[in-house]
Amino acid sequence: MNHTSADADYRAAGFGQGLVPGARPALLMIDFARAYFDTDSPLYAGVEALRDTAGQLLDTARRCAVPVFHTRVEYQPGGADGGVFYRKIAALKLFDRGSPMGDFESPLGPLPGEAVITKQYPSAFFGTDLAMRLKAAGIDTLVIAGLSTSGCVRASAVDAICHGFVPLVVRDCVGDRLREVHEANLFDLAAKTAEIVSLAETIAYCEGLADRKA
Repeated sequence: MNHTSADADYRAAGFGQGLVPGARPALLMIDFARAYFDTDSPLYAGVEALRDTAGQLLDTARRCAVPVFHTRVEYQPGGADGGVFYRKIAALKLFDRGSPMGDFESPLGPLPGEAVITKQYPSAFFGTDLAMRLKAAGIDTLVIAGLSTSGCVRASAVDAICHGFVPLVVRDCVGDRLREVHEANLFDLAAKTAEIVSLAETIAYCEGLADRKA
């Protein structure tokens, strides 16, 4: 089944109903760690283009006063707080406390005052106070960028919709180590969990909200 026929099949079954973004978005920058950009890292994903596209999205959010939340992964040395997940993926030891591979990739790190969520599992929500922070801020829509599409991006989008936030996954600002895996997960997210939007659409959305506030 090709992509066109698969899309038609899913829509005929009732998947992929559109979600309307709200008026109070936040930007979630997921795990923009050096480990995914350093060619010597086992987690290297070949996603250098995201430095530019995700950087544009981040700059737009800041300019338009959209709250920004960053996530990072960190484990106790040896992964005692990582449970079965840490045992499943050997490369997660790169995120043991003190490892430079867990540092934010420049220029995608947080500015002073921007929230940083430290996590041990794929979802930005699991075991963190992210949902509470978003609800306290009146957020209704979560714009999602980051790594990887099949892992932490997907898990966070699923949990976002479960918590009542409209998830907008920005196609140009997420990535994975294999293109086929990336595309398959975007297809499934669009069908069941999130809206898949372009960088241009997202910039226009943020700027439109900022103009209305002005």
